[in-house]
Amino acid sequence: MADFLQRDPSLPAFWDERFERRFTPWDQGGVPPALRAFAAGQPPLVTLIPGCGSAYELAFLAGQGWDATAIDFSPAAVAQGRAVAGAAHAARVVEADFFQWQPARPLQLIYERAFLCAMPPALWPRVAARWAQLLAPGALLAGFFFLDDAPKGPPFGITRARLHDLLDADFACIADAGVSDSLPVFAGKERWMVWQRRVLPRNHRAAQP
Repeated sequence: MADFLQRDPSLPAFWDERFERRFTPWDQGGVPPALRAFAAGQPPLVTLIPGCGSAYELAFLAGQGWDATAIDFSPAAVAQGRAVAGAAHAARVVEADFFQWQPARPLQLIYERAFLCAMPPALWPRVAARWAQLLAPGALLAGFFFLDDAPKGPPFGITRARLHDLLDADFACIADAGVSDSLPVFAGKERWMVWQRRVLPRNHRAAQP
């Protein structure tokens, strides 16, 4: 789609144009089985879904009794997410900037689905720092991570080494599995991963008496 006017994915207008023109190759059209399986093994968690897009997962989790909130900084994406969520859950889809949004209750889970890979690599350290800031020790970061080293995007792939560089100081990876039902844009390069917020940063040293 070479005739898009907006070229900077760090701006809401980039995503507005794509939603308005129905160019959303990252949109699965439903809830991934890996998330359904994960949710089945958890109690209801206070959950954030950043960069929610169509927000299928929001409606699913809220329907399971989870206190879930979906945010996106694109007005067109929020409108789509609210339409998908329906009247029962539309209020849980919020127009907000991930770096500024504040939870009403402490988060127990951030669900990652095509959010990190939507952001230019220069923003990845800010995303990782914000994840760590929003999640208390023991809380979870779970979802799909696009492992690739192609320089162009979105989606911007990240190498496994770079992902660990971003997260290892504050998170421990406690689950890492292949994904067999990826969309074509992610096929063969997605991993379902669960990261747990560390009680202390990896490089923490206790103060000497």
